[in-house]
Amino acid sequence: MMSFPRKRTIQFACFYLVTLSVPLCQSSAFAATKSAAQTDNRQRVDAVSMAEKIDQLLEAELKKANITPTALANDEDFLRRVTFDLVGRKPGTSEVILFGLDANTGKRQAVIDELLKSEEYGVNWARYWRDVIYLRATDARARINQNEFEEWMITQLNQNKSWDQITTDLLTATGDVRENGNTALIFAHQGDPAELAAETSRIFLGIQIQCANCHDHPTDKWKRNSFHELAAFFPRVRVRPVRDATPRTFEVVSMDRGTNENQYAQRMKMLQDPTMLFRLYDRNRDGKLTEQEVQRTRMARGFEQMVARADKDGDKALTAEEIKSIPAPDNMRRFTTEYHMPDLNDPTSIGKVIQPVLFVGTKAPEGLDDIERRETLSKFLTTPSNVWFSRAIVNRLWAEMLGEGFYTPIDDIGPERSAVYPEVLDALSEGFTASGYDLKWLCKTITNTRAYQREMQKKTEQQHTPFASQSPTRLRGDQIFTAITQVFGVDDLQANRNVGSRRYQGSRTARGQFSTLFTYDPSTSQDEITGDVPQALFMMNSKTLNEMLGTDRNTKLAQIARDFKDDNDAIQELYLLTLSRVPTKAELKICQDYIQEAGNRNDALEDLMWSLLNSSEFITKR
Repeated sequence: MMSFPRKRTIQFACFYLVTLSVPLCQSSAFAATKSAAQTDNRQRVDAVSMAEKIDQLLEAELKKANITPTALANDEDFLRRVTFDLVGRKPGTSEVILFGLDANTGKRQAVIDELLKSEEYGVNWARYWRDVIYLRATDARARINQNEFEEWMITQLNQNKSWDQITTDLLTATGDVRENGNTALIFAHQGDPAELAAETSRIFLGIQIQCANCHDHPTDKWKRNSFHELAAFFPRVRVRPVRDATPRTFEVVSMDRGTNENQYAQRMKMLQDPTMLFRLYDRNRDGKLTEQEVQRTRMARGFEQMVARADKDGDKALTAEEIKSIPAPDNMRRFTTEYHMPDLNDPTSIGKVIQPVLFVGTKAPEGLDDIERRETLSKFLTTPSNVWFSRAIVNRLWAEMLGEGFYTPIDDIGPERSAVYPEVLDALSEGFTASGYDLKWLCKTITNTRAYQREMQKKTEQQHTPFASQSPTRLRGDQIFTAITQVFGVDDLQANRNVGSRRYQGSRTARGQFSTLFTYDPSTSQDEITGDVPQALFMMNSKTLNEMLGTDRNTKLAQIARDFKDDNDAIQELYLLTLSRVPTKAELKICQDYIQEAGNRNDALEDLMWSLLNSSEFITKR
């Protein structure tokens, strides 16, 4: 039961819905210049036909296990679910009513097609990918090109650019980050090769290889060398500030072989083997270099810093051993275009030069510049022979829409992990590859399956079987914000920098502030996502929301109270407005009784609307 903390302490309704091995790309030859999917000879399959095939495979597996899947969800639940999934909002009251009245047996397919045509499709999924990239960013400044990324991604999605093309554009991006949204991934990690290797593998292959940065992976096959061979695709990309730009901005550029690198390499070689330095500058041959001896030489400028870092005995002079002990500078990467794997036994060493290789057997040709290396990597990733490229995105989108994936977590799959129903995953992944990596095809296929359209699993069912029912899924922060604005019939909410915690103060816009408070990493498993106190306090006590709950001004609730004189009609309108469904008989009875007991109808309707907004059902995709 839920109690009202607002005008009176009266028990109200219980709103019951709760939130709830294949080798990796071993082909060594790949020189295609066209989209990877275009070079594949698989036959494209219609999305609805593929959905039927997926259901047949899945239901055969459930039957073997003597599991009976749940029935299909009713029209109200299906429409709310698919509208949130495809366009990021709840259906309007008229949409719910008209969909329920439609007797056409193909109406579910039809509404899926219409939603995929909507511009809102691109907006919804661009915000999803924004969170995938920026919530793992290693540099907080990356947020300055968030809007540019969203605009770029919206365009790609609504034009239905293929997933391999989007991947390639993200990995090969250059230019001003305020003008080129596809620089987001590189900018988010400041062009750091190790970070880009880890995120490239995680996002586009679903494989977490970052544990192999410092040592062989403790549980997987990945060796330390494998991680650094992947990082070796990125040593020539740089993120640097644009001088005198207003507002401040940065650019992604390539730094290919040049004079600076040669000078730096020579300098590092001399520090690691200072024999030549002593032959040139140790005038008294005492085995020590002093400031006086290196005056007017190329060592003079940095000698004081060298003494500060390496002079062990405090005599203001440097021996050969002291010079060798000087660690490679932190800004080493600025001067070299080759990738060096750190020597864990000798931190002062620049490390071993590593050539780019994608894990096993896919070595890049020698002599490539920065863009060529990154283009080669994108081709390695997106070739149809690399099954992990399609599996990663299929598993990710399936989990986002059904509440759980074939692999969990969705970004930690790989050849040594086990998938549930691997035959189903293989069929869907092969179909996605044959479609030309068509994201709308994938969304259409998933949403047309009976697996997607099933009822939620009931609370009383103790044993959970994957995909025998829908799993409760918490809405993303942007989706909740949009739903609130729909309920109140407004375009936006008032920004308030004093609401909630410091986390809420990360953006100038109300949507940005709300998302900062409510957003979670989309790669997180649903069973790990929980609400927190600041979120609950905002929903219950926000001045902005409570002002829009009143009936004494021109609000949506005031309109309902005025236009629907019959209590039953007003209650049903509130349920349709907030939860996109009509109340059950039990809920209707509880609401009727409450209005009668409250004495003041308007106050009771305010309490009812407040309660529906604060129910777990409102923030859950049922």
